[in-house]
This record gives sequence, C-alpha cells and structure tokens, in this order.
Amino acid sequence: MPQENLPLNNSASIVGRIASGFTFSHEVYGEGFFTFFAEVLRLSETSDILPVTISERLLEADHFEEGTLVHITGQIRSYNNYVEVDKKNKLVLTVFARDIESLENDVNLNPNEIILNGFICKAPVYRTTPFGREIADLLLAVNRSYNKSDYIPCIAWGRNARFAGRLKIGDRICIYGRMQSRGYQKKKDDGQILEKIAYEVSIAKIETESQEDPSSGSASVMEEAQQE
Repeated sequence: MPQENLPLNNSASIVGRIASGFTFSHEVYGEGFFTFFAEVLRLSETSDILPVTISERLLEADHFEEGTLVHITGQIRSYNNYVEVDKKNKLVLTVFARDIESLENDVNLNPNEIILNGFICKAPVYRTTPFGREIADLLLAVNRSYNKSDYIPCIAWGRNARFAGRLKIGDRICIYGRMQSRGYQKKKDDGQILEKIAYEVSIAKIETESQEDPSSGSASVMEEAQQE
C-alpha cells in the first residue's frame, strides 16, 4: 500500500524480517487477529524488534514465515494490557498492519518511517543525562475512528528535546520519526531486577501549528544529529 493512502494523522511503514511465529491475539466481528515480531535494522546495523498486529485476512494472501523480509504499512496503535507481575495496566504499542508484502531482497525504502499528528496529552518531561545529553518525553494522543484515540509515547533529543520541553498540554503537533524498542531494568519492591522492553517513537522532526491563529502556519525544528 502506498504511504499516501494511509491515514494522514497516523501512518507507519517498516521494512524488516519476521522474527517470530504468529500468535492469536483476538477476534473482532468474526475476523481473527494475530501478533508477531519484526526485526527492523537501524542505520547503526543494530535492530529494533517491533510488535505487529495483523488480520488473518492479510496472512492468507501470501506465505509468510520466520525470516521472510516484508514491507508493512499501517498505523501505530496503543492499548492497555494488565500485567500480573506489576498488578497494573501497561500501555502497549503495536504496528497495526493494513498491508504486508514479501520482498525478495533489500529495497530502496526507509526501513522505519512513522508520521503522527495529534495532541500533547501530558506535560512533556525534559531532562539531561549524566553525560549532558538532552531528552524530552512526550505522550501524544492521536485520534482514530469511532471516537477512539491512541496514546503514543515519543522521545526527542537535542534541539528537538529543548523545543518539545516548551510544549503544553493541548498543543497540536506533527512528528516524523521511527518506532524503536528499548531495553531497561526495573527494580521490584523485593529487590528483584526485571528486564523490560519499552516501545516508543523516536522523533527526528517536530512541526507545530497554532490553534489560535491557523494562518500563522507551522514551525519546525530538526534534530542536530542522525538518530540511531
């Protein structure tokens, strides 16, 4: 599916290899949906292992197996999942596939391209690392059909982080970036260390639009360096 045919406020395009089997997830109006993981290379030759949700209808169109190189287009979706270990709901992200095609070999496509247009729904958190790197965490509410919204965590770096740190709840922004997986450790009350994985959108470019004066156009700020 061409990128231009995707919803304007939420589009995802990834190229990677199927890295797991297909697991049944849920059923909607008689249509089954499955989940799997795709390994998507970064420019640094490391990779992100990203969760994908796909309809059985799309899987029937071709023979997909572990190791197959595929191009997936769709949207970023979020849902709440109850985690028994933590005894609370966790926001989970997935690439919701609207189309999938197998590729014979590497093609000249951006392997990980995300475009989101939504509203800041939580005050951005700006911080610096012990090494002086600037980071800002955002939570973006992106509308979809039937009065639903996806809540998508995003992370900005450098100049983008400084710019994002000044944003306010309710600001409408458009971001361009990639979806990434990030491992981290969490310490439980009993001292046990848990290995966890977070999924988020790493921002390469931000555009904002003034709601008070639509004629004011947009302002954008580009990251200082290529994100890895």
